[in-house]
Amino acid sequence: MSRSRPTRIVDLSKEIAENPADPSFMRVKVKHHPHGRARWLVRMLGLPFRLFPKDFAGWADDTITRMGVHATTHIDAPWHYGPTGADGKPLPTIEVMPTDQMLGPGVVFDMRHKADGEAIGPDDLEAALAASGATLEPGTIALIHTGRDAFQGTREYWKRGTGMSPAATEWLIDRGVTVMGIDQWGWDLPFHHQIRRSREEGRDDLFWAGHLVGRRKPYWHMEQLRGLDALPPHGFDVGVFPLRLKGASAAPARVLAFLYD
Repeated sequence: MSRSRPTRIVDLSKEIAENPADPSFMRVKVKHHPHGRARWLVRMLGLPFRLFPKDFAGWADDTITRMGVHATTHIDAPWHYGPTGADGKPLPTIEVMPTDQMLGPGVVFDMRHKADGEAIGPDDLEAALAASGATLEPGTIALIHTGRDAFQGTREYWKRGTGMSPAATEWLIDRGVTVMGIDQWGWDLPFHHQIRRSREEGRDDLFWAGHLVGRRKPYWHMEQLRGLDALPPHGFDVGVFPLRLKGASAAPARVLAFLYD
C-alpha cells in the first residue's frame, strides 16, 4: 500500500436518499427539518427572540426515519451469513471489524462481460487478474466490476446482475483477500436466478452460496458500490469506513479509492 499522498480520491458509495423505485424492503426515508424549527426550540429553552444573533436562522436538522443496514452501500459482517461458524463459535458483528482491514491495496476484476444470471467462477477471476497484470497479496481489497451500478435508482437494480459463485469467493479468500466488494445489488446471483436454478436442478446448495462461504471461512464483503469504471485495474488503495453499529450484521459504509496519478 502506498504511503504517498493521493492525487485523486474516487467515492465508490451511493448517496443515501429516498427513492420510490427501490423495493420496499430496502427503501430509505429521510426527514429534512428546516432551519426555522430550531429557533422555536431555542426560545423554549429560555432565550428570547430579541437576544438571538442577528443572522441566526436556526440550524437545519435531518432524521433518518427508516434505513436498513443493507439498504445502501454497505459492508456485511460474517454474522450476516449465520450466527455461528464451522467451529460452532459466534461469528463477528460489524463493530469488531479489524481497522487494519479497512484500508488496503485495491484490485479491480472486470466482470462486465458476464450475463445476467451467469455466475462468476474462479476461471473468470484468474483471466481478469492475468489481463490486468495485478497481483494479490494478504490485505488486498478485491472489487468486482459488473457494471450493474448503471441500474442504481431503478426498479431493475436488485433484479439485474451476475454474482460471485462460492468457488470464486473461496478463491479470493484462499489468496489472502478477506475484504471484497461488488457494484451490483448483492454478492450472489439475483434472488430469482438463485431460486430458479435451485428449483430446476432440485438442489439445496445453491441459494445464497457465495455468502455462506463466510460461515466456513469468515470474510467481509461490500455490496452496492458504484463508479468502479473510474478506477485502474490496480495501483490504488481502498478505504472502507463502516458505521460502528454494535451487534449489527452490516453497516452503511463510505468507500473511497485513493489514486496516485
